[in-house]
Formats: sequence, structure tokens, C-alpha cells
Amino acid sequence: MGEITGTDEITDPADLRRLLGDPIPRAVTKERVALHPRDRDWIATSPFLILATSDADGRCDASPKGDPAGFVRVLDEHTLAIPERPGNRRADGYHNILANPHVGLIFLVPGRRETLRVNGRARLVRDAPYFDDMVVRGHRPILAIEVDIEQIFFHCAKAFMRSNLWEPEKWPVSTLPSPAQLVKELQPEVTESVAELEHYYRPENYEPRLYQG
Repeated sequence: MGEITGTDEITDPADLRRLLGDPIPRAVTKERVALHPRDRDWIATSPFLILATSDADGRCDASPKGDPAGFVRVLDEHTLAIPERPGNRRADGYHNILANPHVGLIFLVPGRRETLRVNGRARLVRDAPYFDDMVVRGHRPILAIEVDIEQIFFHCAKAFMRSNLWEPEKWPVSTLPSPAQLVKELQPEVTESVAELEHYYRPENYEPRLYQG
């Protein structure tokens, strides 16, 4: 990593606390170790989460997971299960879990500015009786992530309010390249043409493959 001059780096926890100030009591006491019925309601309404993992050396990865609302199964008040869905087969997060079981989850509900955060220890399971309840479009998961909850709490709305994430009228006009153009620009070894990639990523062509291995 290149050194940037002129910065004033913080390296001491006490210095950080002096800079930020003390958390308000409500922020300190909101942590829980078991699911409340309202947590279950949120998870049942959420169609999207972000899974954070890291390998044995601390190198991090964050992966989006999405499916019909309620796709994450509550096994009991201390345990969740996240089904596998076909992806690019890199399996970065899965490999990380094998090396380091500590994970973090953020559950989003469209239109809601709060998020539910869960931290815990994960394991990969090849099969379980509840897999039959996770079938979507005929796809039964070939594995699932079980998470033993160690910490759970709701996160406030400030980040979503600052970003206007759920307010389309405030979204910036996108000038970003299409997925096909990004692939060609960032992966010059790809042999398909932009036109071929545009056809591949066209929603009516891409959507039917969402649950194909």
C-alpha cells in the first residue's frame, strides 16, 4: 500500500474514543444474543442481505445474497440458515468460512432505512431436513450457511437518509458503463464481443438462469 503524506493516522483506541465521543446509552444497550419476535419479522420480510467474511489472515469479503423475502430460515432463537444459490462459483465467502467462522450479516428491507445486523459463527452444511423448505423455482440448495448468533441489533437510519438510497427522485443520473462494457474493459482476456455480452446480460436472457447451476 502506497503511503499518502500529510495524513494524521489514528492508531490508539483511546484517541479514537476521544475523537468520536462516548456512545449514547441506547446504542450501548441495544445488543442482544437471541432473536426477538421483531427480529424474526424483519428477517421474514427481508429479500436481501450482505454477508461479510474474512479468511484466516483477515482478508475480507462482502457478498450480496438475495431471494424472495424470507429466504433466510430461522432455525431457533440463536440460529439462522442461509441457502446457497447458483453464482459465479468463486465461493470466496464459503472458503473464508472454512478458514475463519466469524461472519457479519446486514439484512435490508426495501424502503426501510434501518437495517438488522447479526454477527456470529458460521458453518457450511451439505444437507438438512429444512432444505426442502428452501426450494425456489425447483432449485433445492446444495449447501447452506448456518449462523450461530453472538450479537444482534438494529442499526439506525442515518446512512440511508444521507445516501437517499430509497428515493429515486434523488438518484444521480448514471453514466456508468453497462455490465458488458465493464467486462470487456476490465477483463481484456474475455473473447466474447460487447454485443455478445450485451445479449448474455439482457434481463430476459439472464433472468431465467438465476437458479441454474
